[in-house]
Amino acid sequence: MTQPPARLLLRNCCLLHPTEPPQQVDIAIDGDRIGAIAPHLDEPAEVELNVRGQIVSPPFVESHIHLDSALTVGEPRWNESGTLFEGIDIWRERKQTLTLADVKERAIATLKQQAMQGVLFVRTHADVSEQTLTALQGLLEVRDAVRDWITVQVVAFPQDGVYGSPKNEELLEEALRLGADAVGGIPHYELTREDGVRSVHRIFELAAQYDRLIDIHCDEIDDDQARFLEVMVACAIRSGMGSRVAASHTTAFHSYNNAYAFKLMGFLQRTDINFIANPLINITLQGRSDTYPKRRGVTRVKELWQQGQNVSLGHDCVQDPWYGLGTGNMLDVASMAIHVCQMTGSAEMDACYNMVTWNGAKTLQVEDRYGIEVGKPANLVVLDADSRYDALRRRATVRHVISQGRLIAQTEPPRSQWMVADESTPALNMPSILMQP
Repeated sequence: MTQPPARLLLRNCCLLHPTEPPQQVDIAIDGDRIGAIAPHLDEPAEVELNVRGQIVSPPFVESHIHLDSALTVGEPRWNESGTLFEGIDIWRERKQTLTLADVKERAIATLKQQAMQGVLFVRTHADVSEQTLTALQGLLEVRDAVRDWITVQVVAFPQDGVYGSPKNEELLEEALRLGADAVGGIPHYELTREDGVRSVHRIFELAAQYDRLIDIHCDEIDDDQARFLEVMVACAIRSGMGSRVAASHTTAFHSYNNAYAFKLMGFLQRTDINFIANPLINITLQGRSDTYPKRRGVTRVKELWQQGQNVSLGHDCVQDPWYGLGTGNMLDVASMAIHVCQMTGSAEMDACYNMVTWNGAKTLQVEDRYGIEVGKPANLVVLDADSRYDALRRRATVRHVISQGRLIAQTEPPRSQWMVADESTPALNMPSILMQP
């Protein structure tokens, strides 16, 4: 009996693995699934793509972004101080004019920009501090509208605090009833330390009640007395929910004295809580009140990784009141982590790549449908690089993006040509050795 053709066959792939060396293989995609992986496949295919030894990777994972505020930079004004708190004030003004169409248009434009760069799994926070819940409803509609080509999780995030306004706790629970995938919070921005502790406990209660994941903006401040991470850790240990919990930012961890930090690291070994660092935004926002020396303000990524905690990375902001730059490229995020966290050893750089791929999938709890394995959904990217190091060093172009078995995007790498004739380059029509992708 003749075997039905695969929809797509990728030949001569350098297939990345999370911990093992790369493998030279062919990959067959049957429908929306990985059908076969082997050193050489002879089966017929409708379409063949010769990768020519370039790396094939699971897609990038955006662990932390705010799609409701994306692409609003300068509206209604620019964040001239560059601080977290001016950004919150500007967003408080901007969100008064939100409409469903506005939220959806900007979110989908950002998601397309991300997908073109190989991001196929995204966790976005939706501000639920406004009575209309416009940001949340818009992002829930976007989540459902794009599910055929990208997976989106929506976190109900009370930007102004669970107890910052009399209605916020009620709005947070309503967001979960409407279908938010996770419950969030911002304990360091509550009115008092006691409110912050109470908010963490309430978030864990709601997550258990509605069977949701947890992702809390935790200690995103330079204040070494912001210590809500310890509250999260205690709740995770007591509830047994650790793997479903993410602590985002934790930048105060950068400023803790080592005696306290090492004690906290010991407590962390008792739970498998996830950490999400956002090196682009936090190297920008943190240390603003310092003269010199200025703190980097990014959490202890290297030490957490060395200890075996799951750490993933997020872009956090793309052209919004907190960060006016950004394209959604996760290689930019990983590159910044390498620099800021001083992770320049070869194993450390590999780890930073994993933080925007496999580690992110673990944070989002989507491991059952993530990874290039026979039988799993065919989500993968082909990069113009021959190794993780090469991809990180050059921020390599994502040449092909395959989502659920379909080629949804492709990009040609830029090409440069030396144009000046001299003794070493005697002619303008130079051979291909001078042409570089």
